[in-house]
Amino acid sequence: MRNEIAAVVSFLKRLVKLKNKVEVEKMDLFAERLTVALQEKFEGHWVPEKPSKGQAYRCIRVNAFHKYDQELLRACSESGVHYGDLGLPWEITLWVDPGEVCGSINTIHSGQTKLIQLPNKTKTTQTKHFNKIKK
Repeated sequence: MRNEIAAVVSFLKRLVKLKNKVEVEKMDLFAERLTVALQEKFEGHWVPEKPSKGQAYRCIRVNAFHKYDQELLRACSESGVHYGDLGLPWEITLWVDPGEVCGSINTIHSGQTKLIQLPNKTKTTQTKHFNKIKK
């Protein structure tokens, strides 16, 4: 779970840095607080033998119907970052599953991109980030 959470936090941190509205110190604290929030949320909802079990619960989603993600709001509150300064795309969905993190940005029915896929329970990770972030 730690590798998957680290991957999604790293991706979000990189995405927020593109807008350059959050100070480095606050961004680092935001990343720490988001890591804790996600670890607490996913506890008890992480079944490596059945990666799709609990997938909807582990989804981070922001769109027209869900303008705020609760864990992102919590991390912002605890780090002094204004949610609007994150500069997130108008639609972003991230699925955090055992062994894999996938995401979709500003797309409707156009599929998803793998952010990370962990090899069979080894400590080595292969990370694939979005090549382009659509605006």
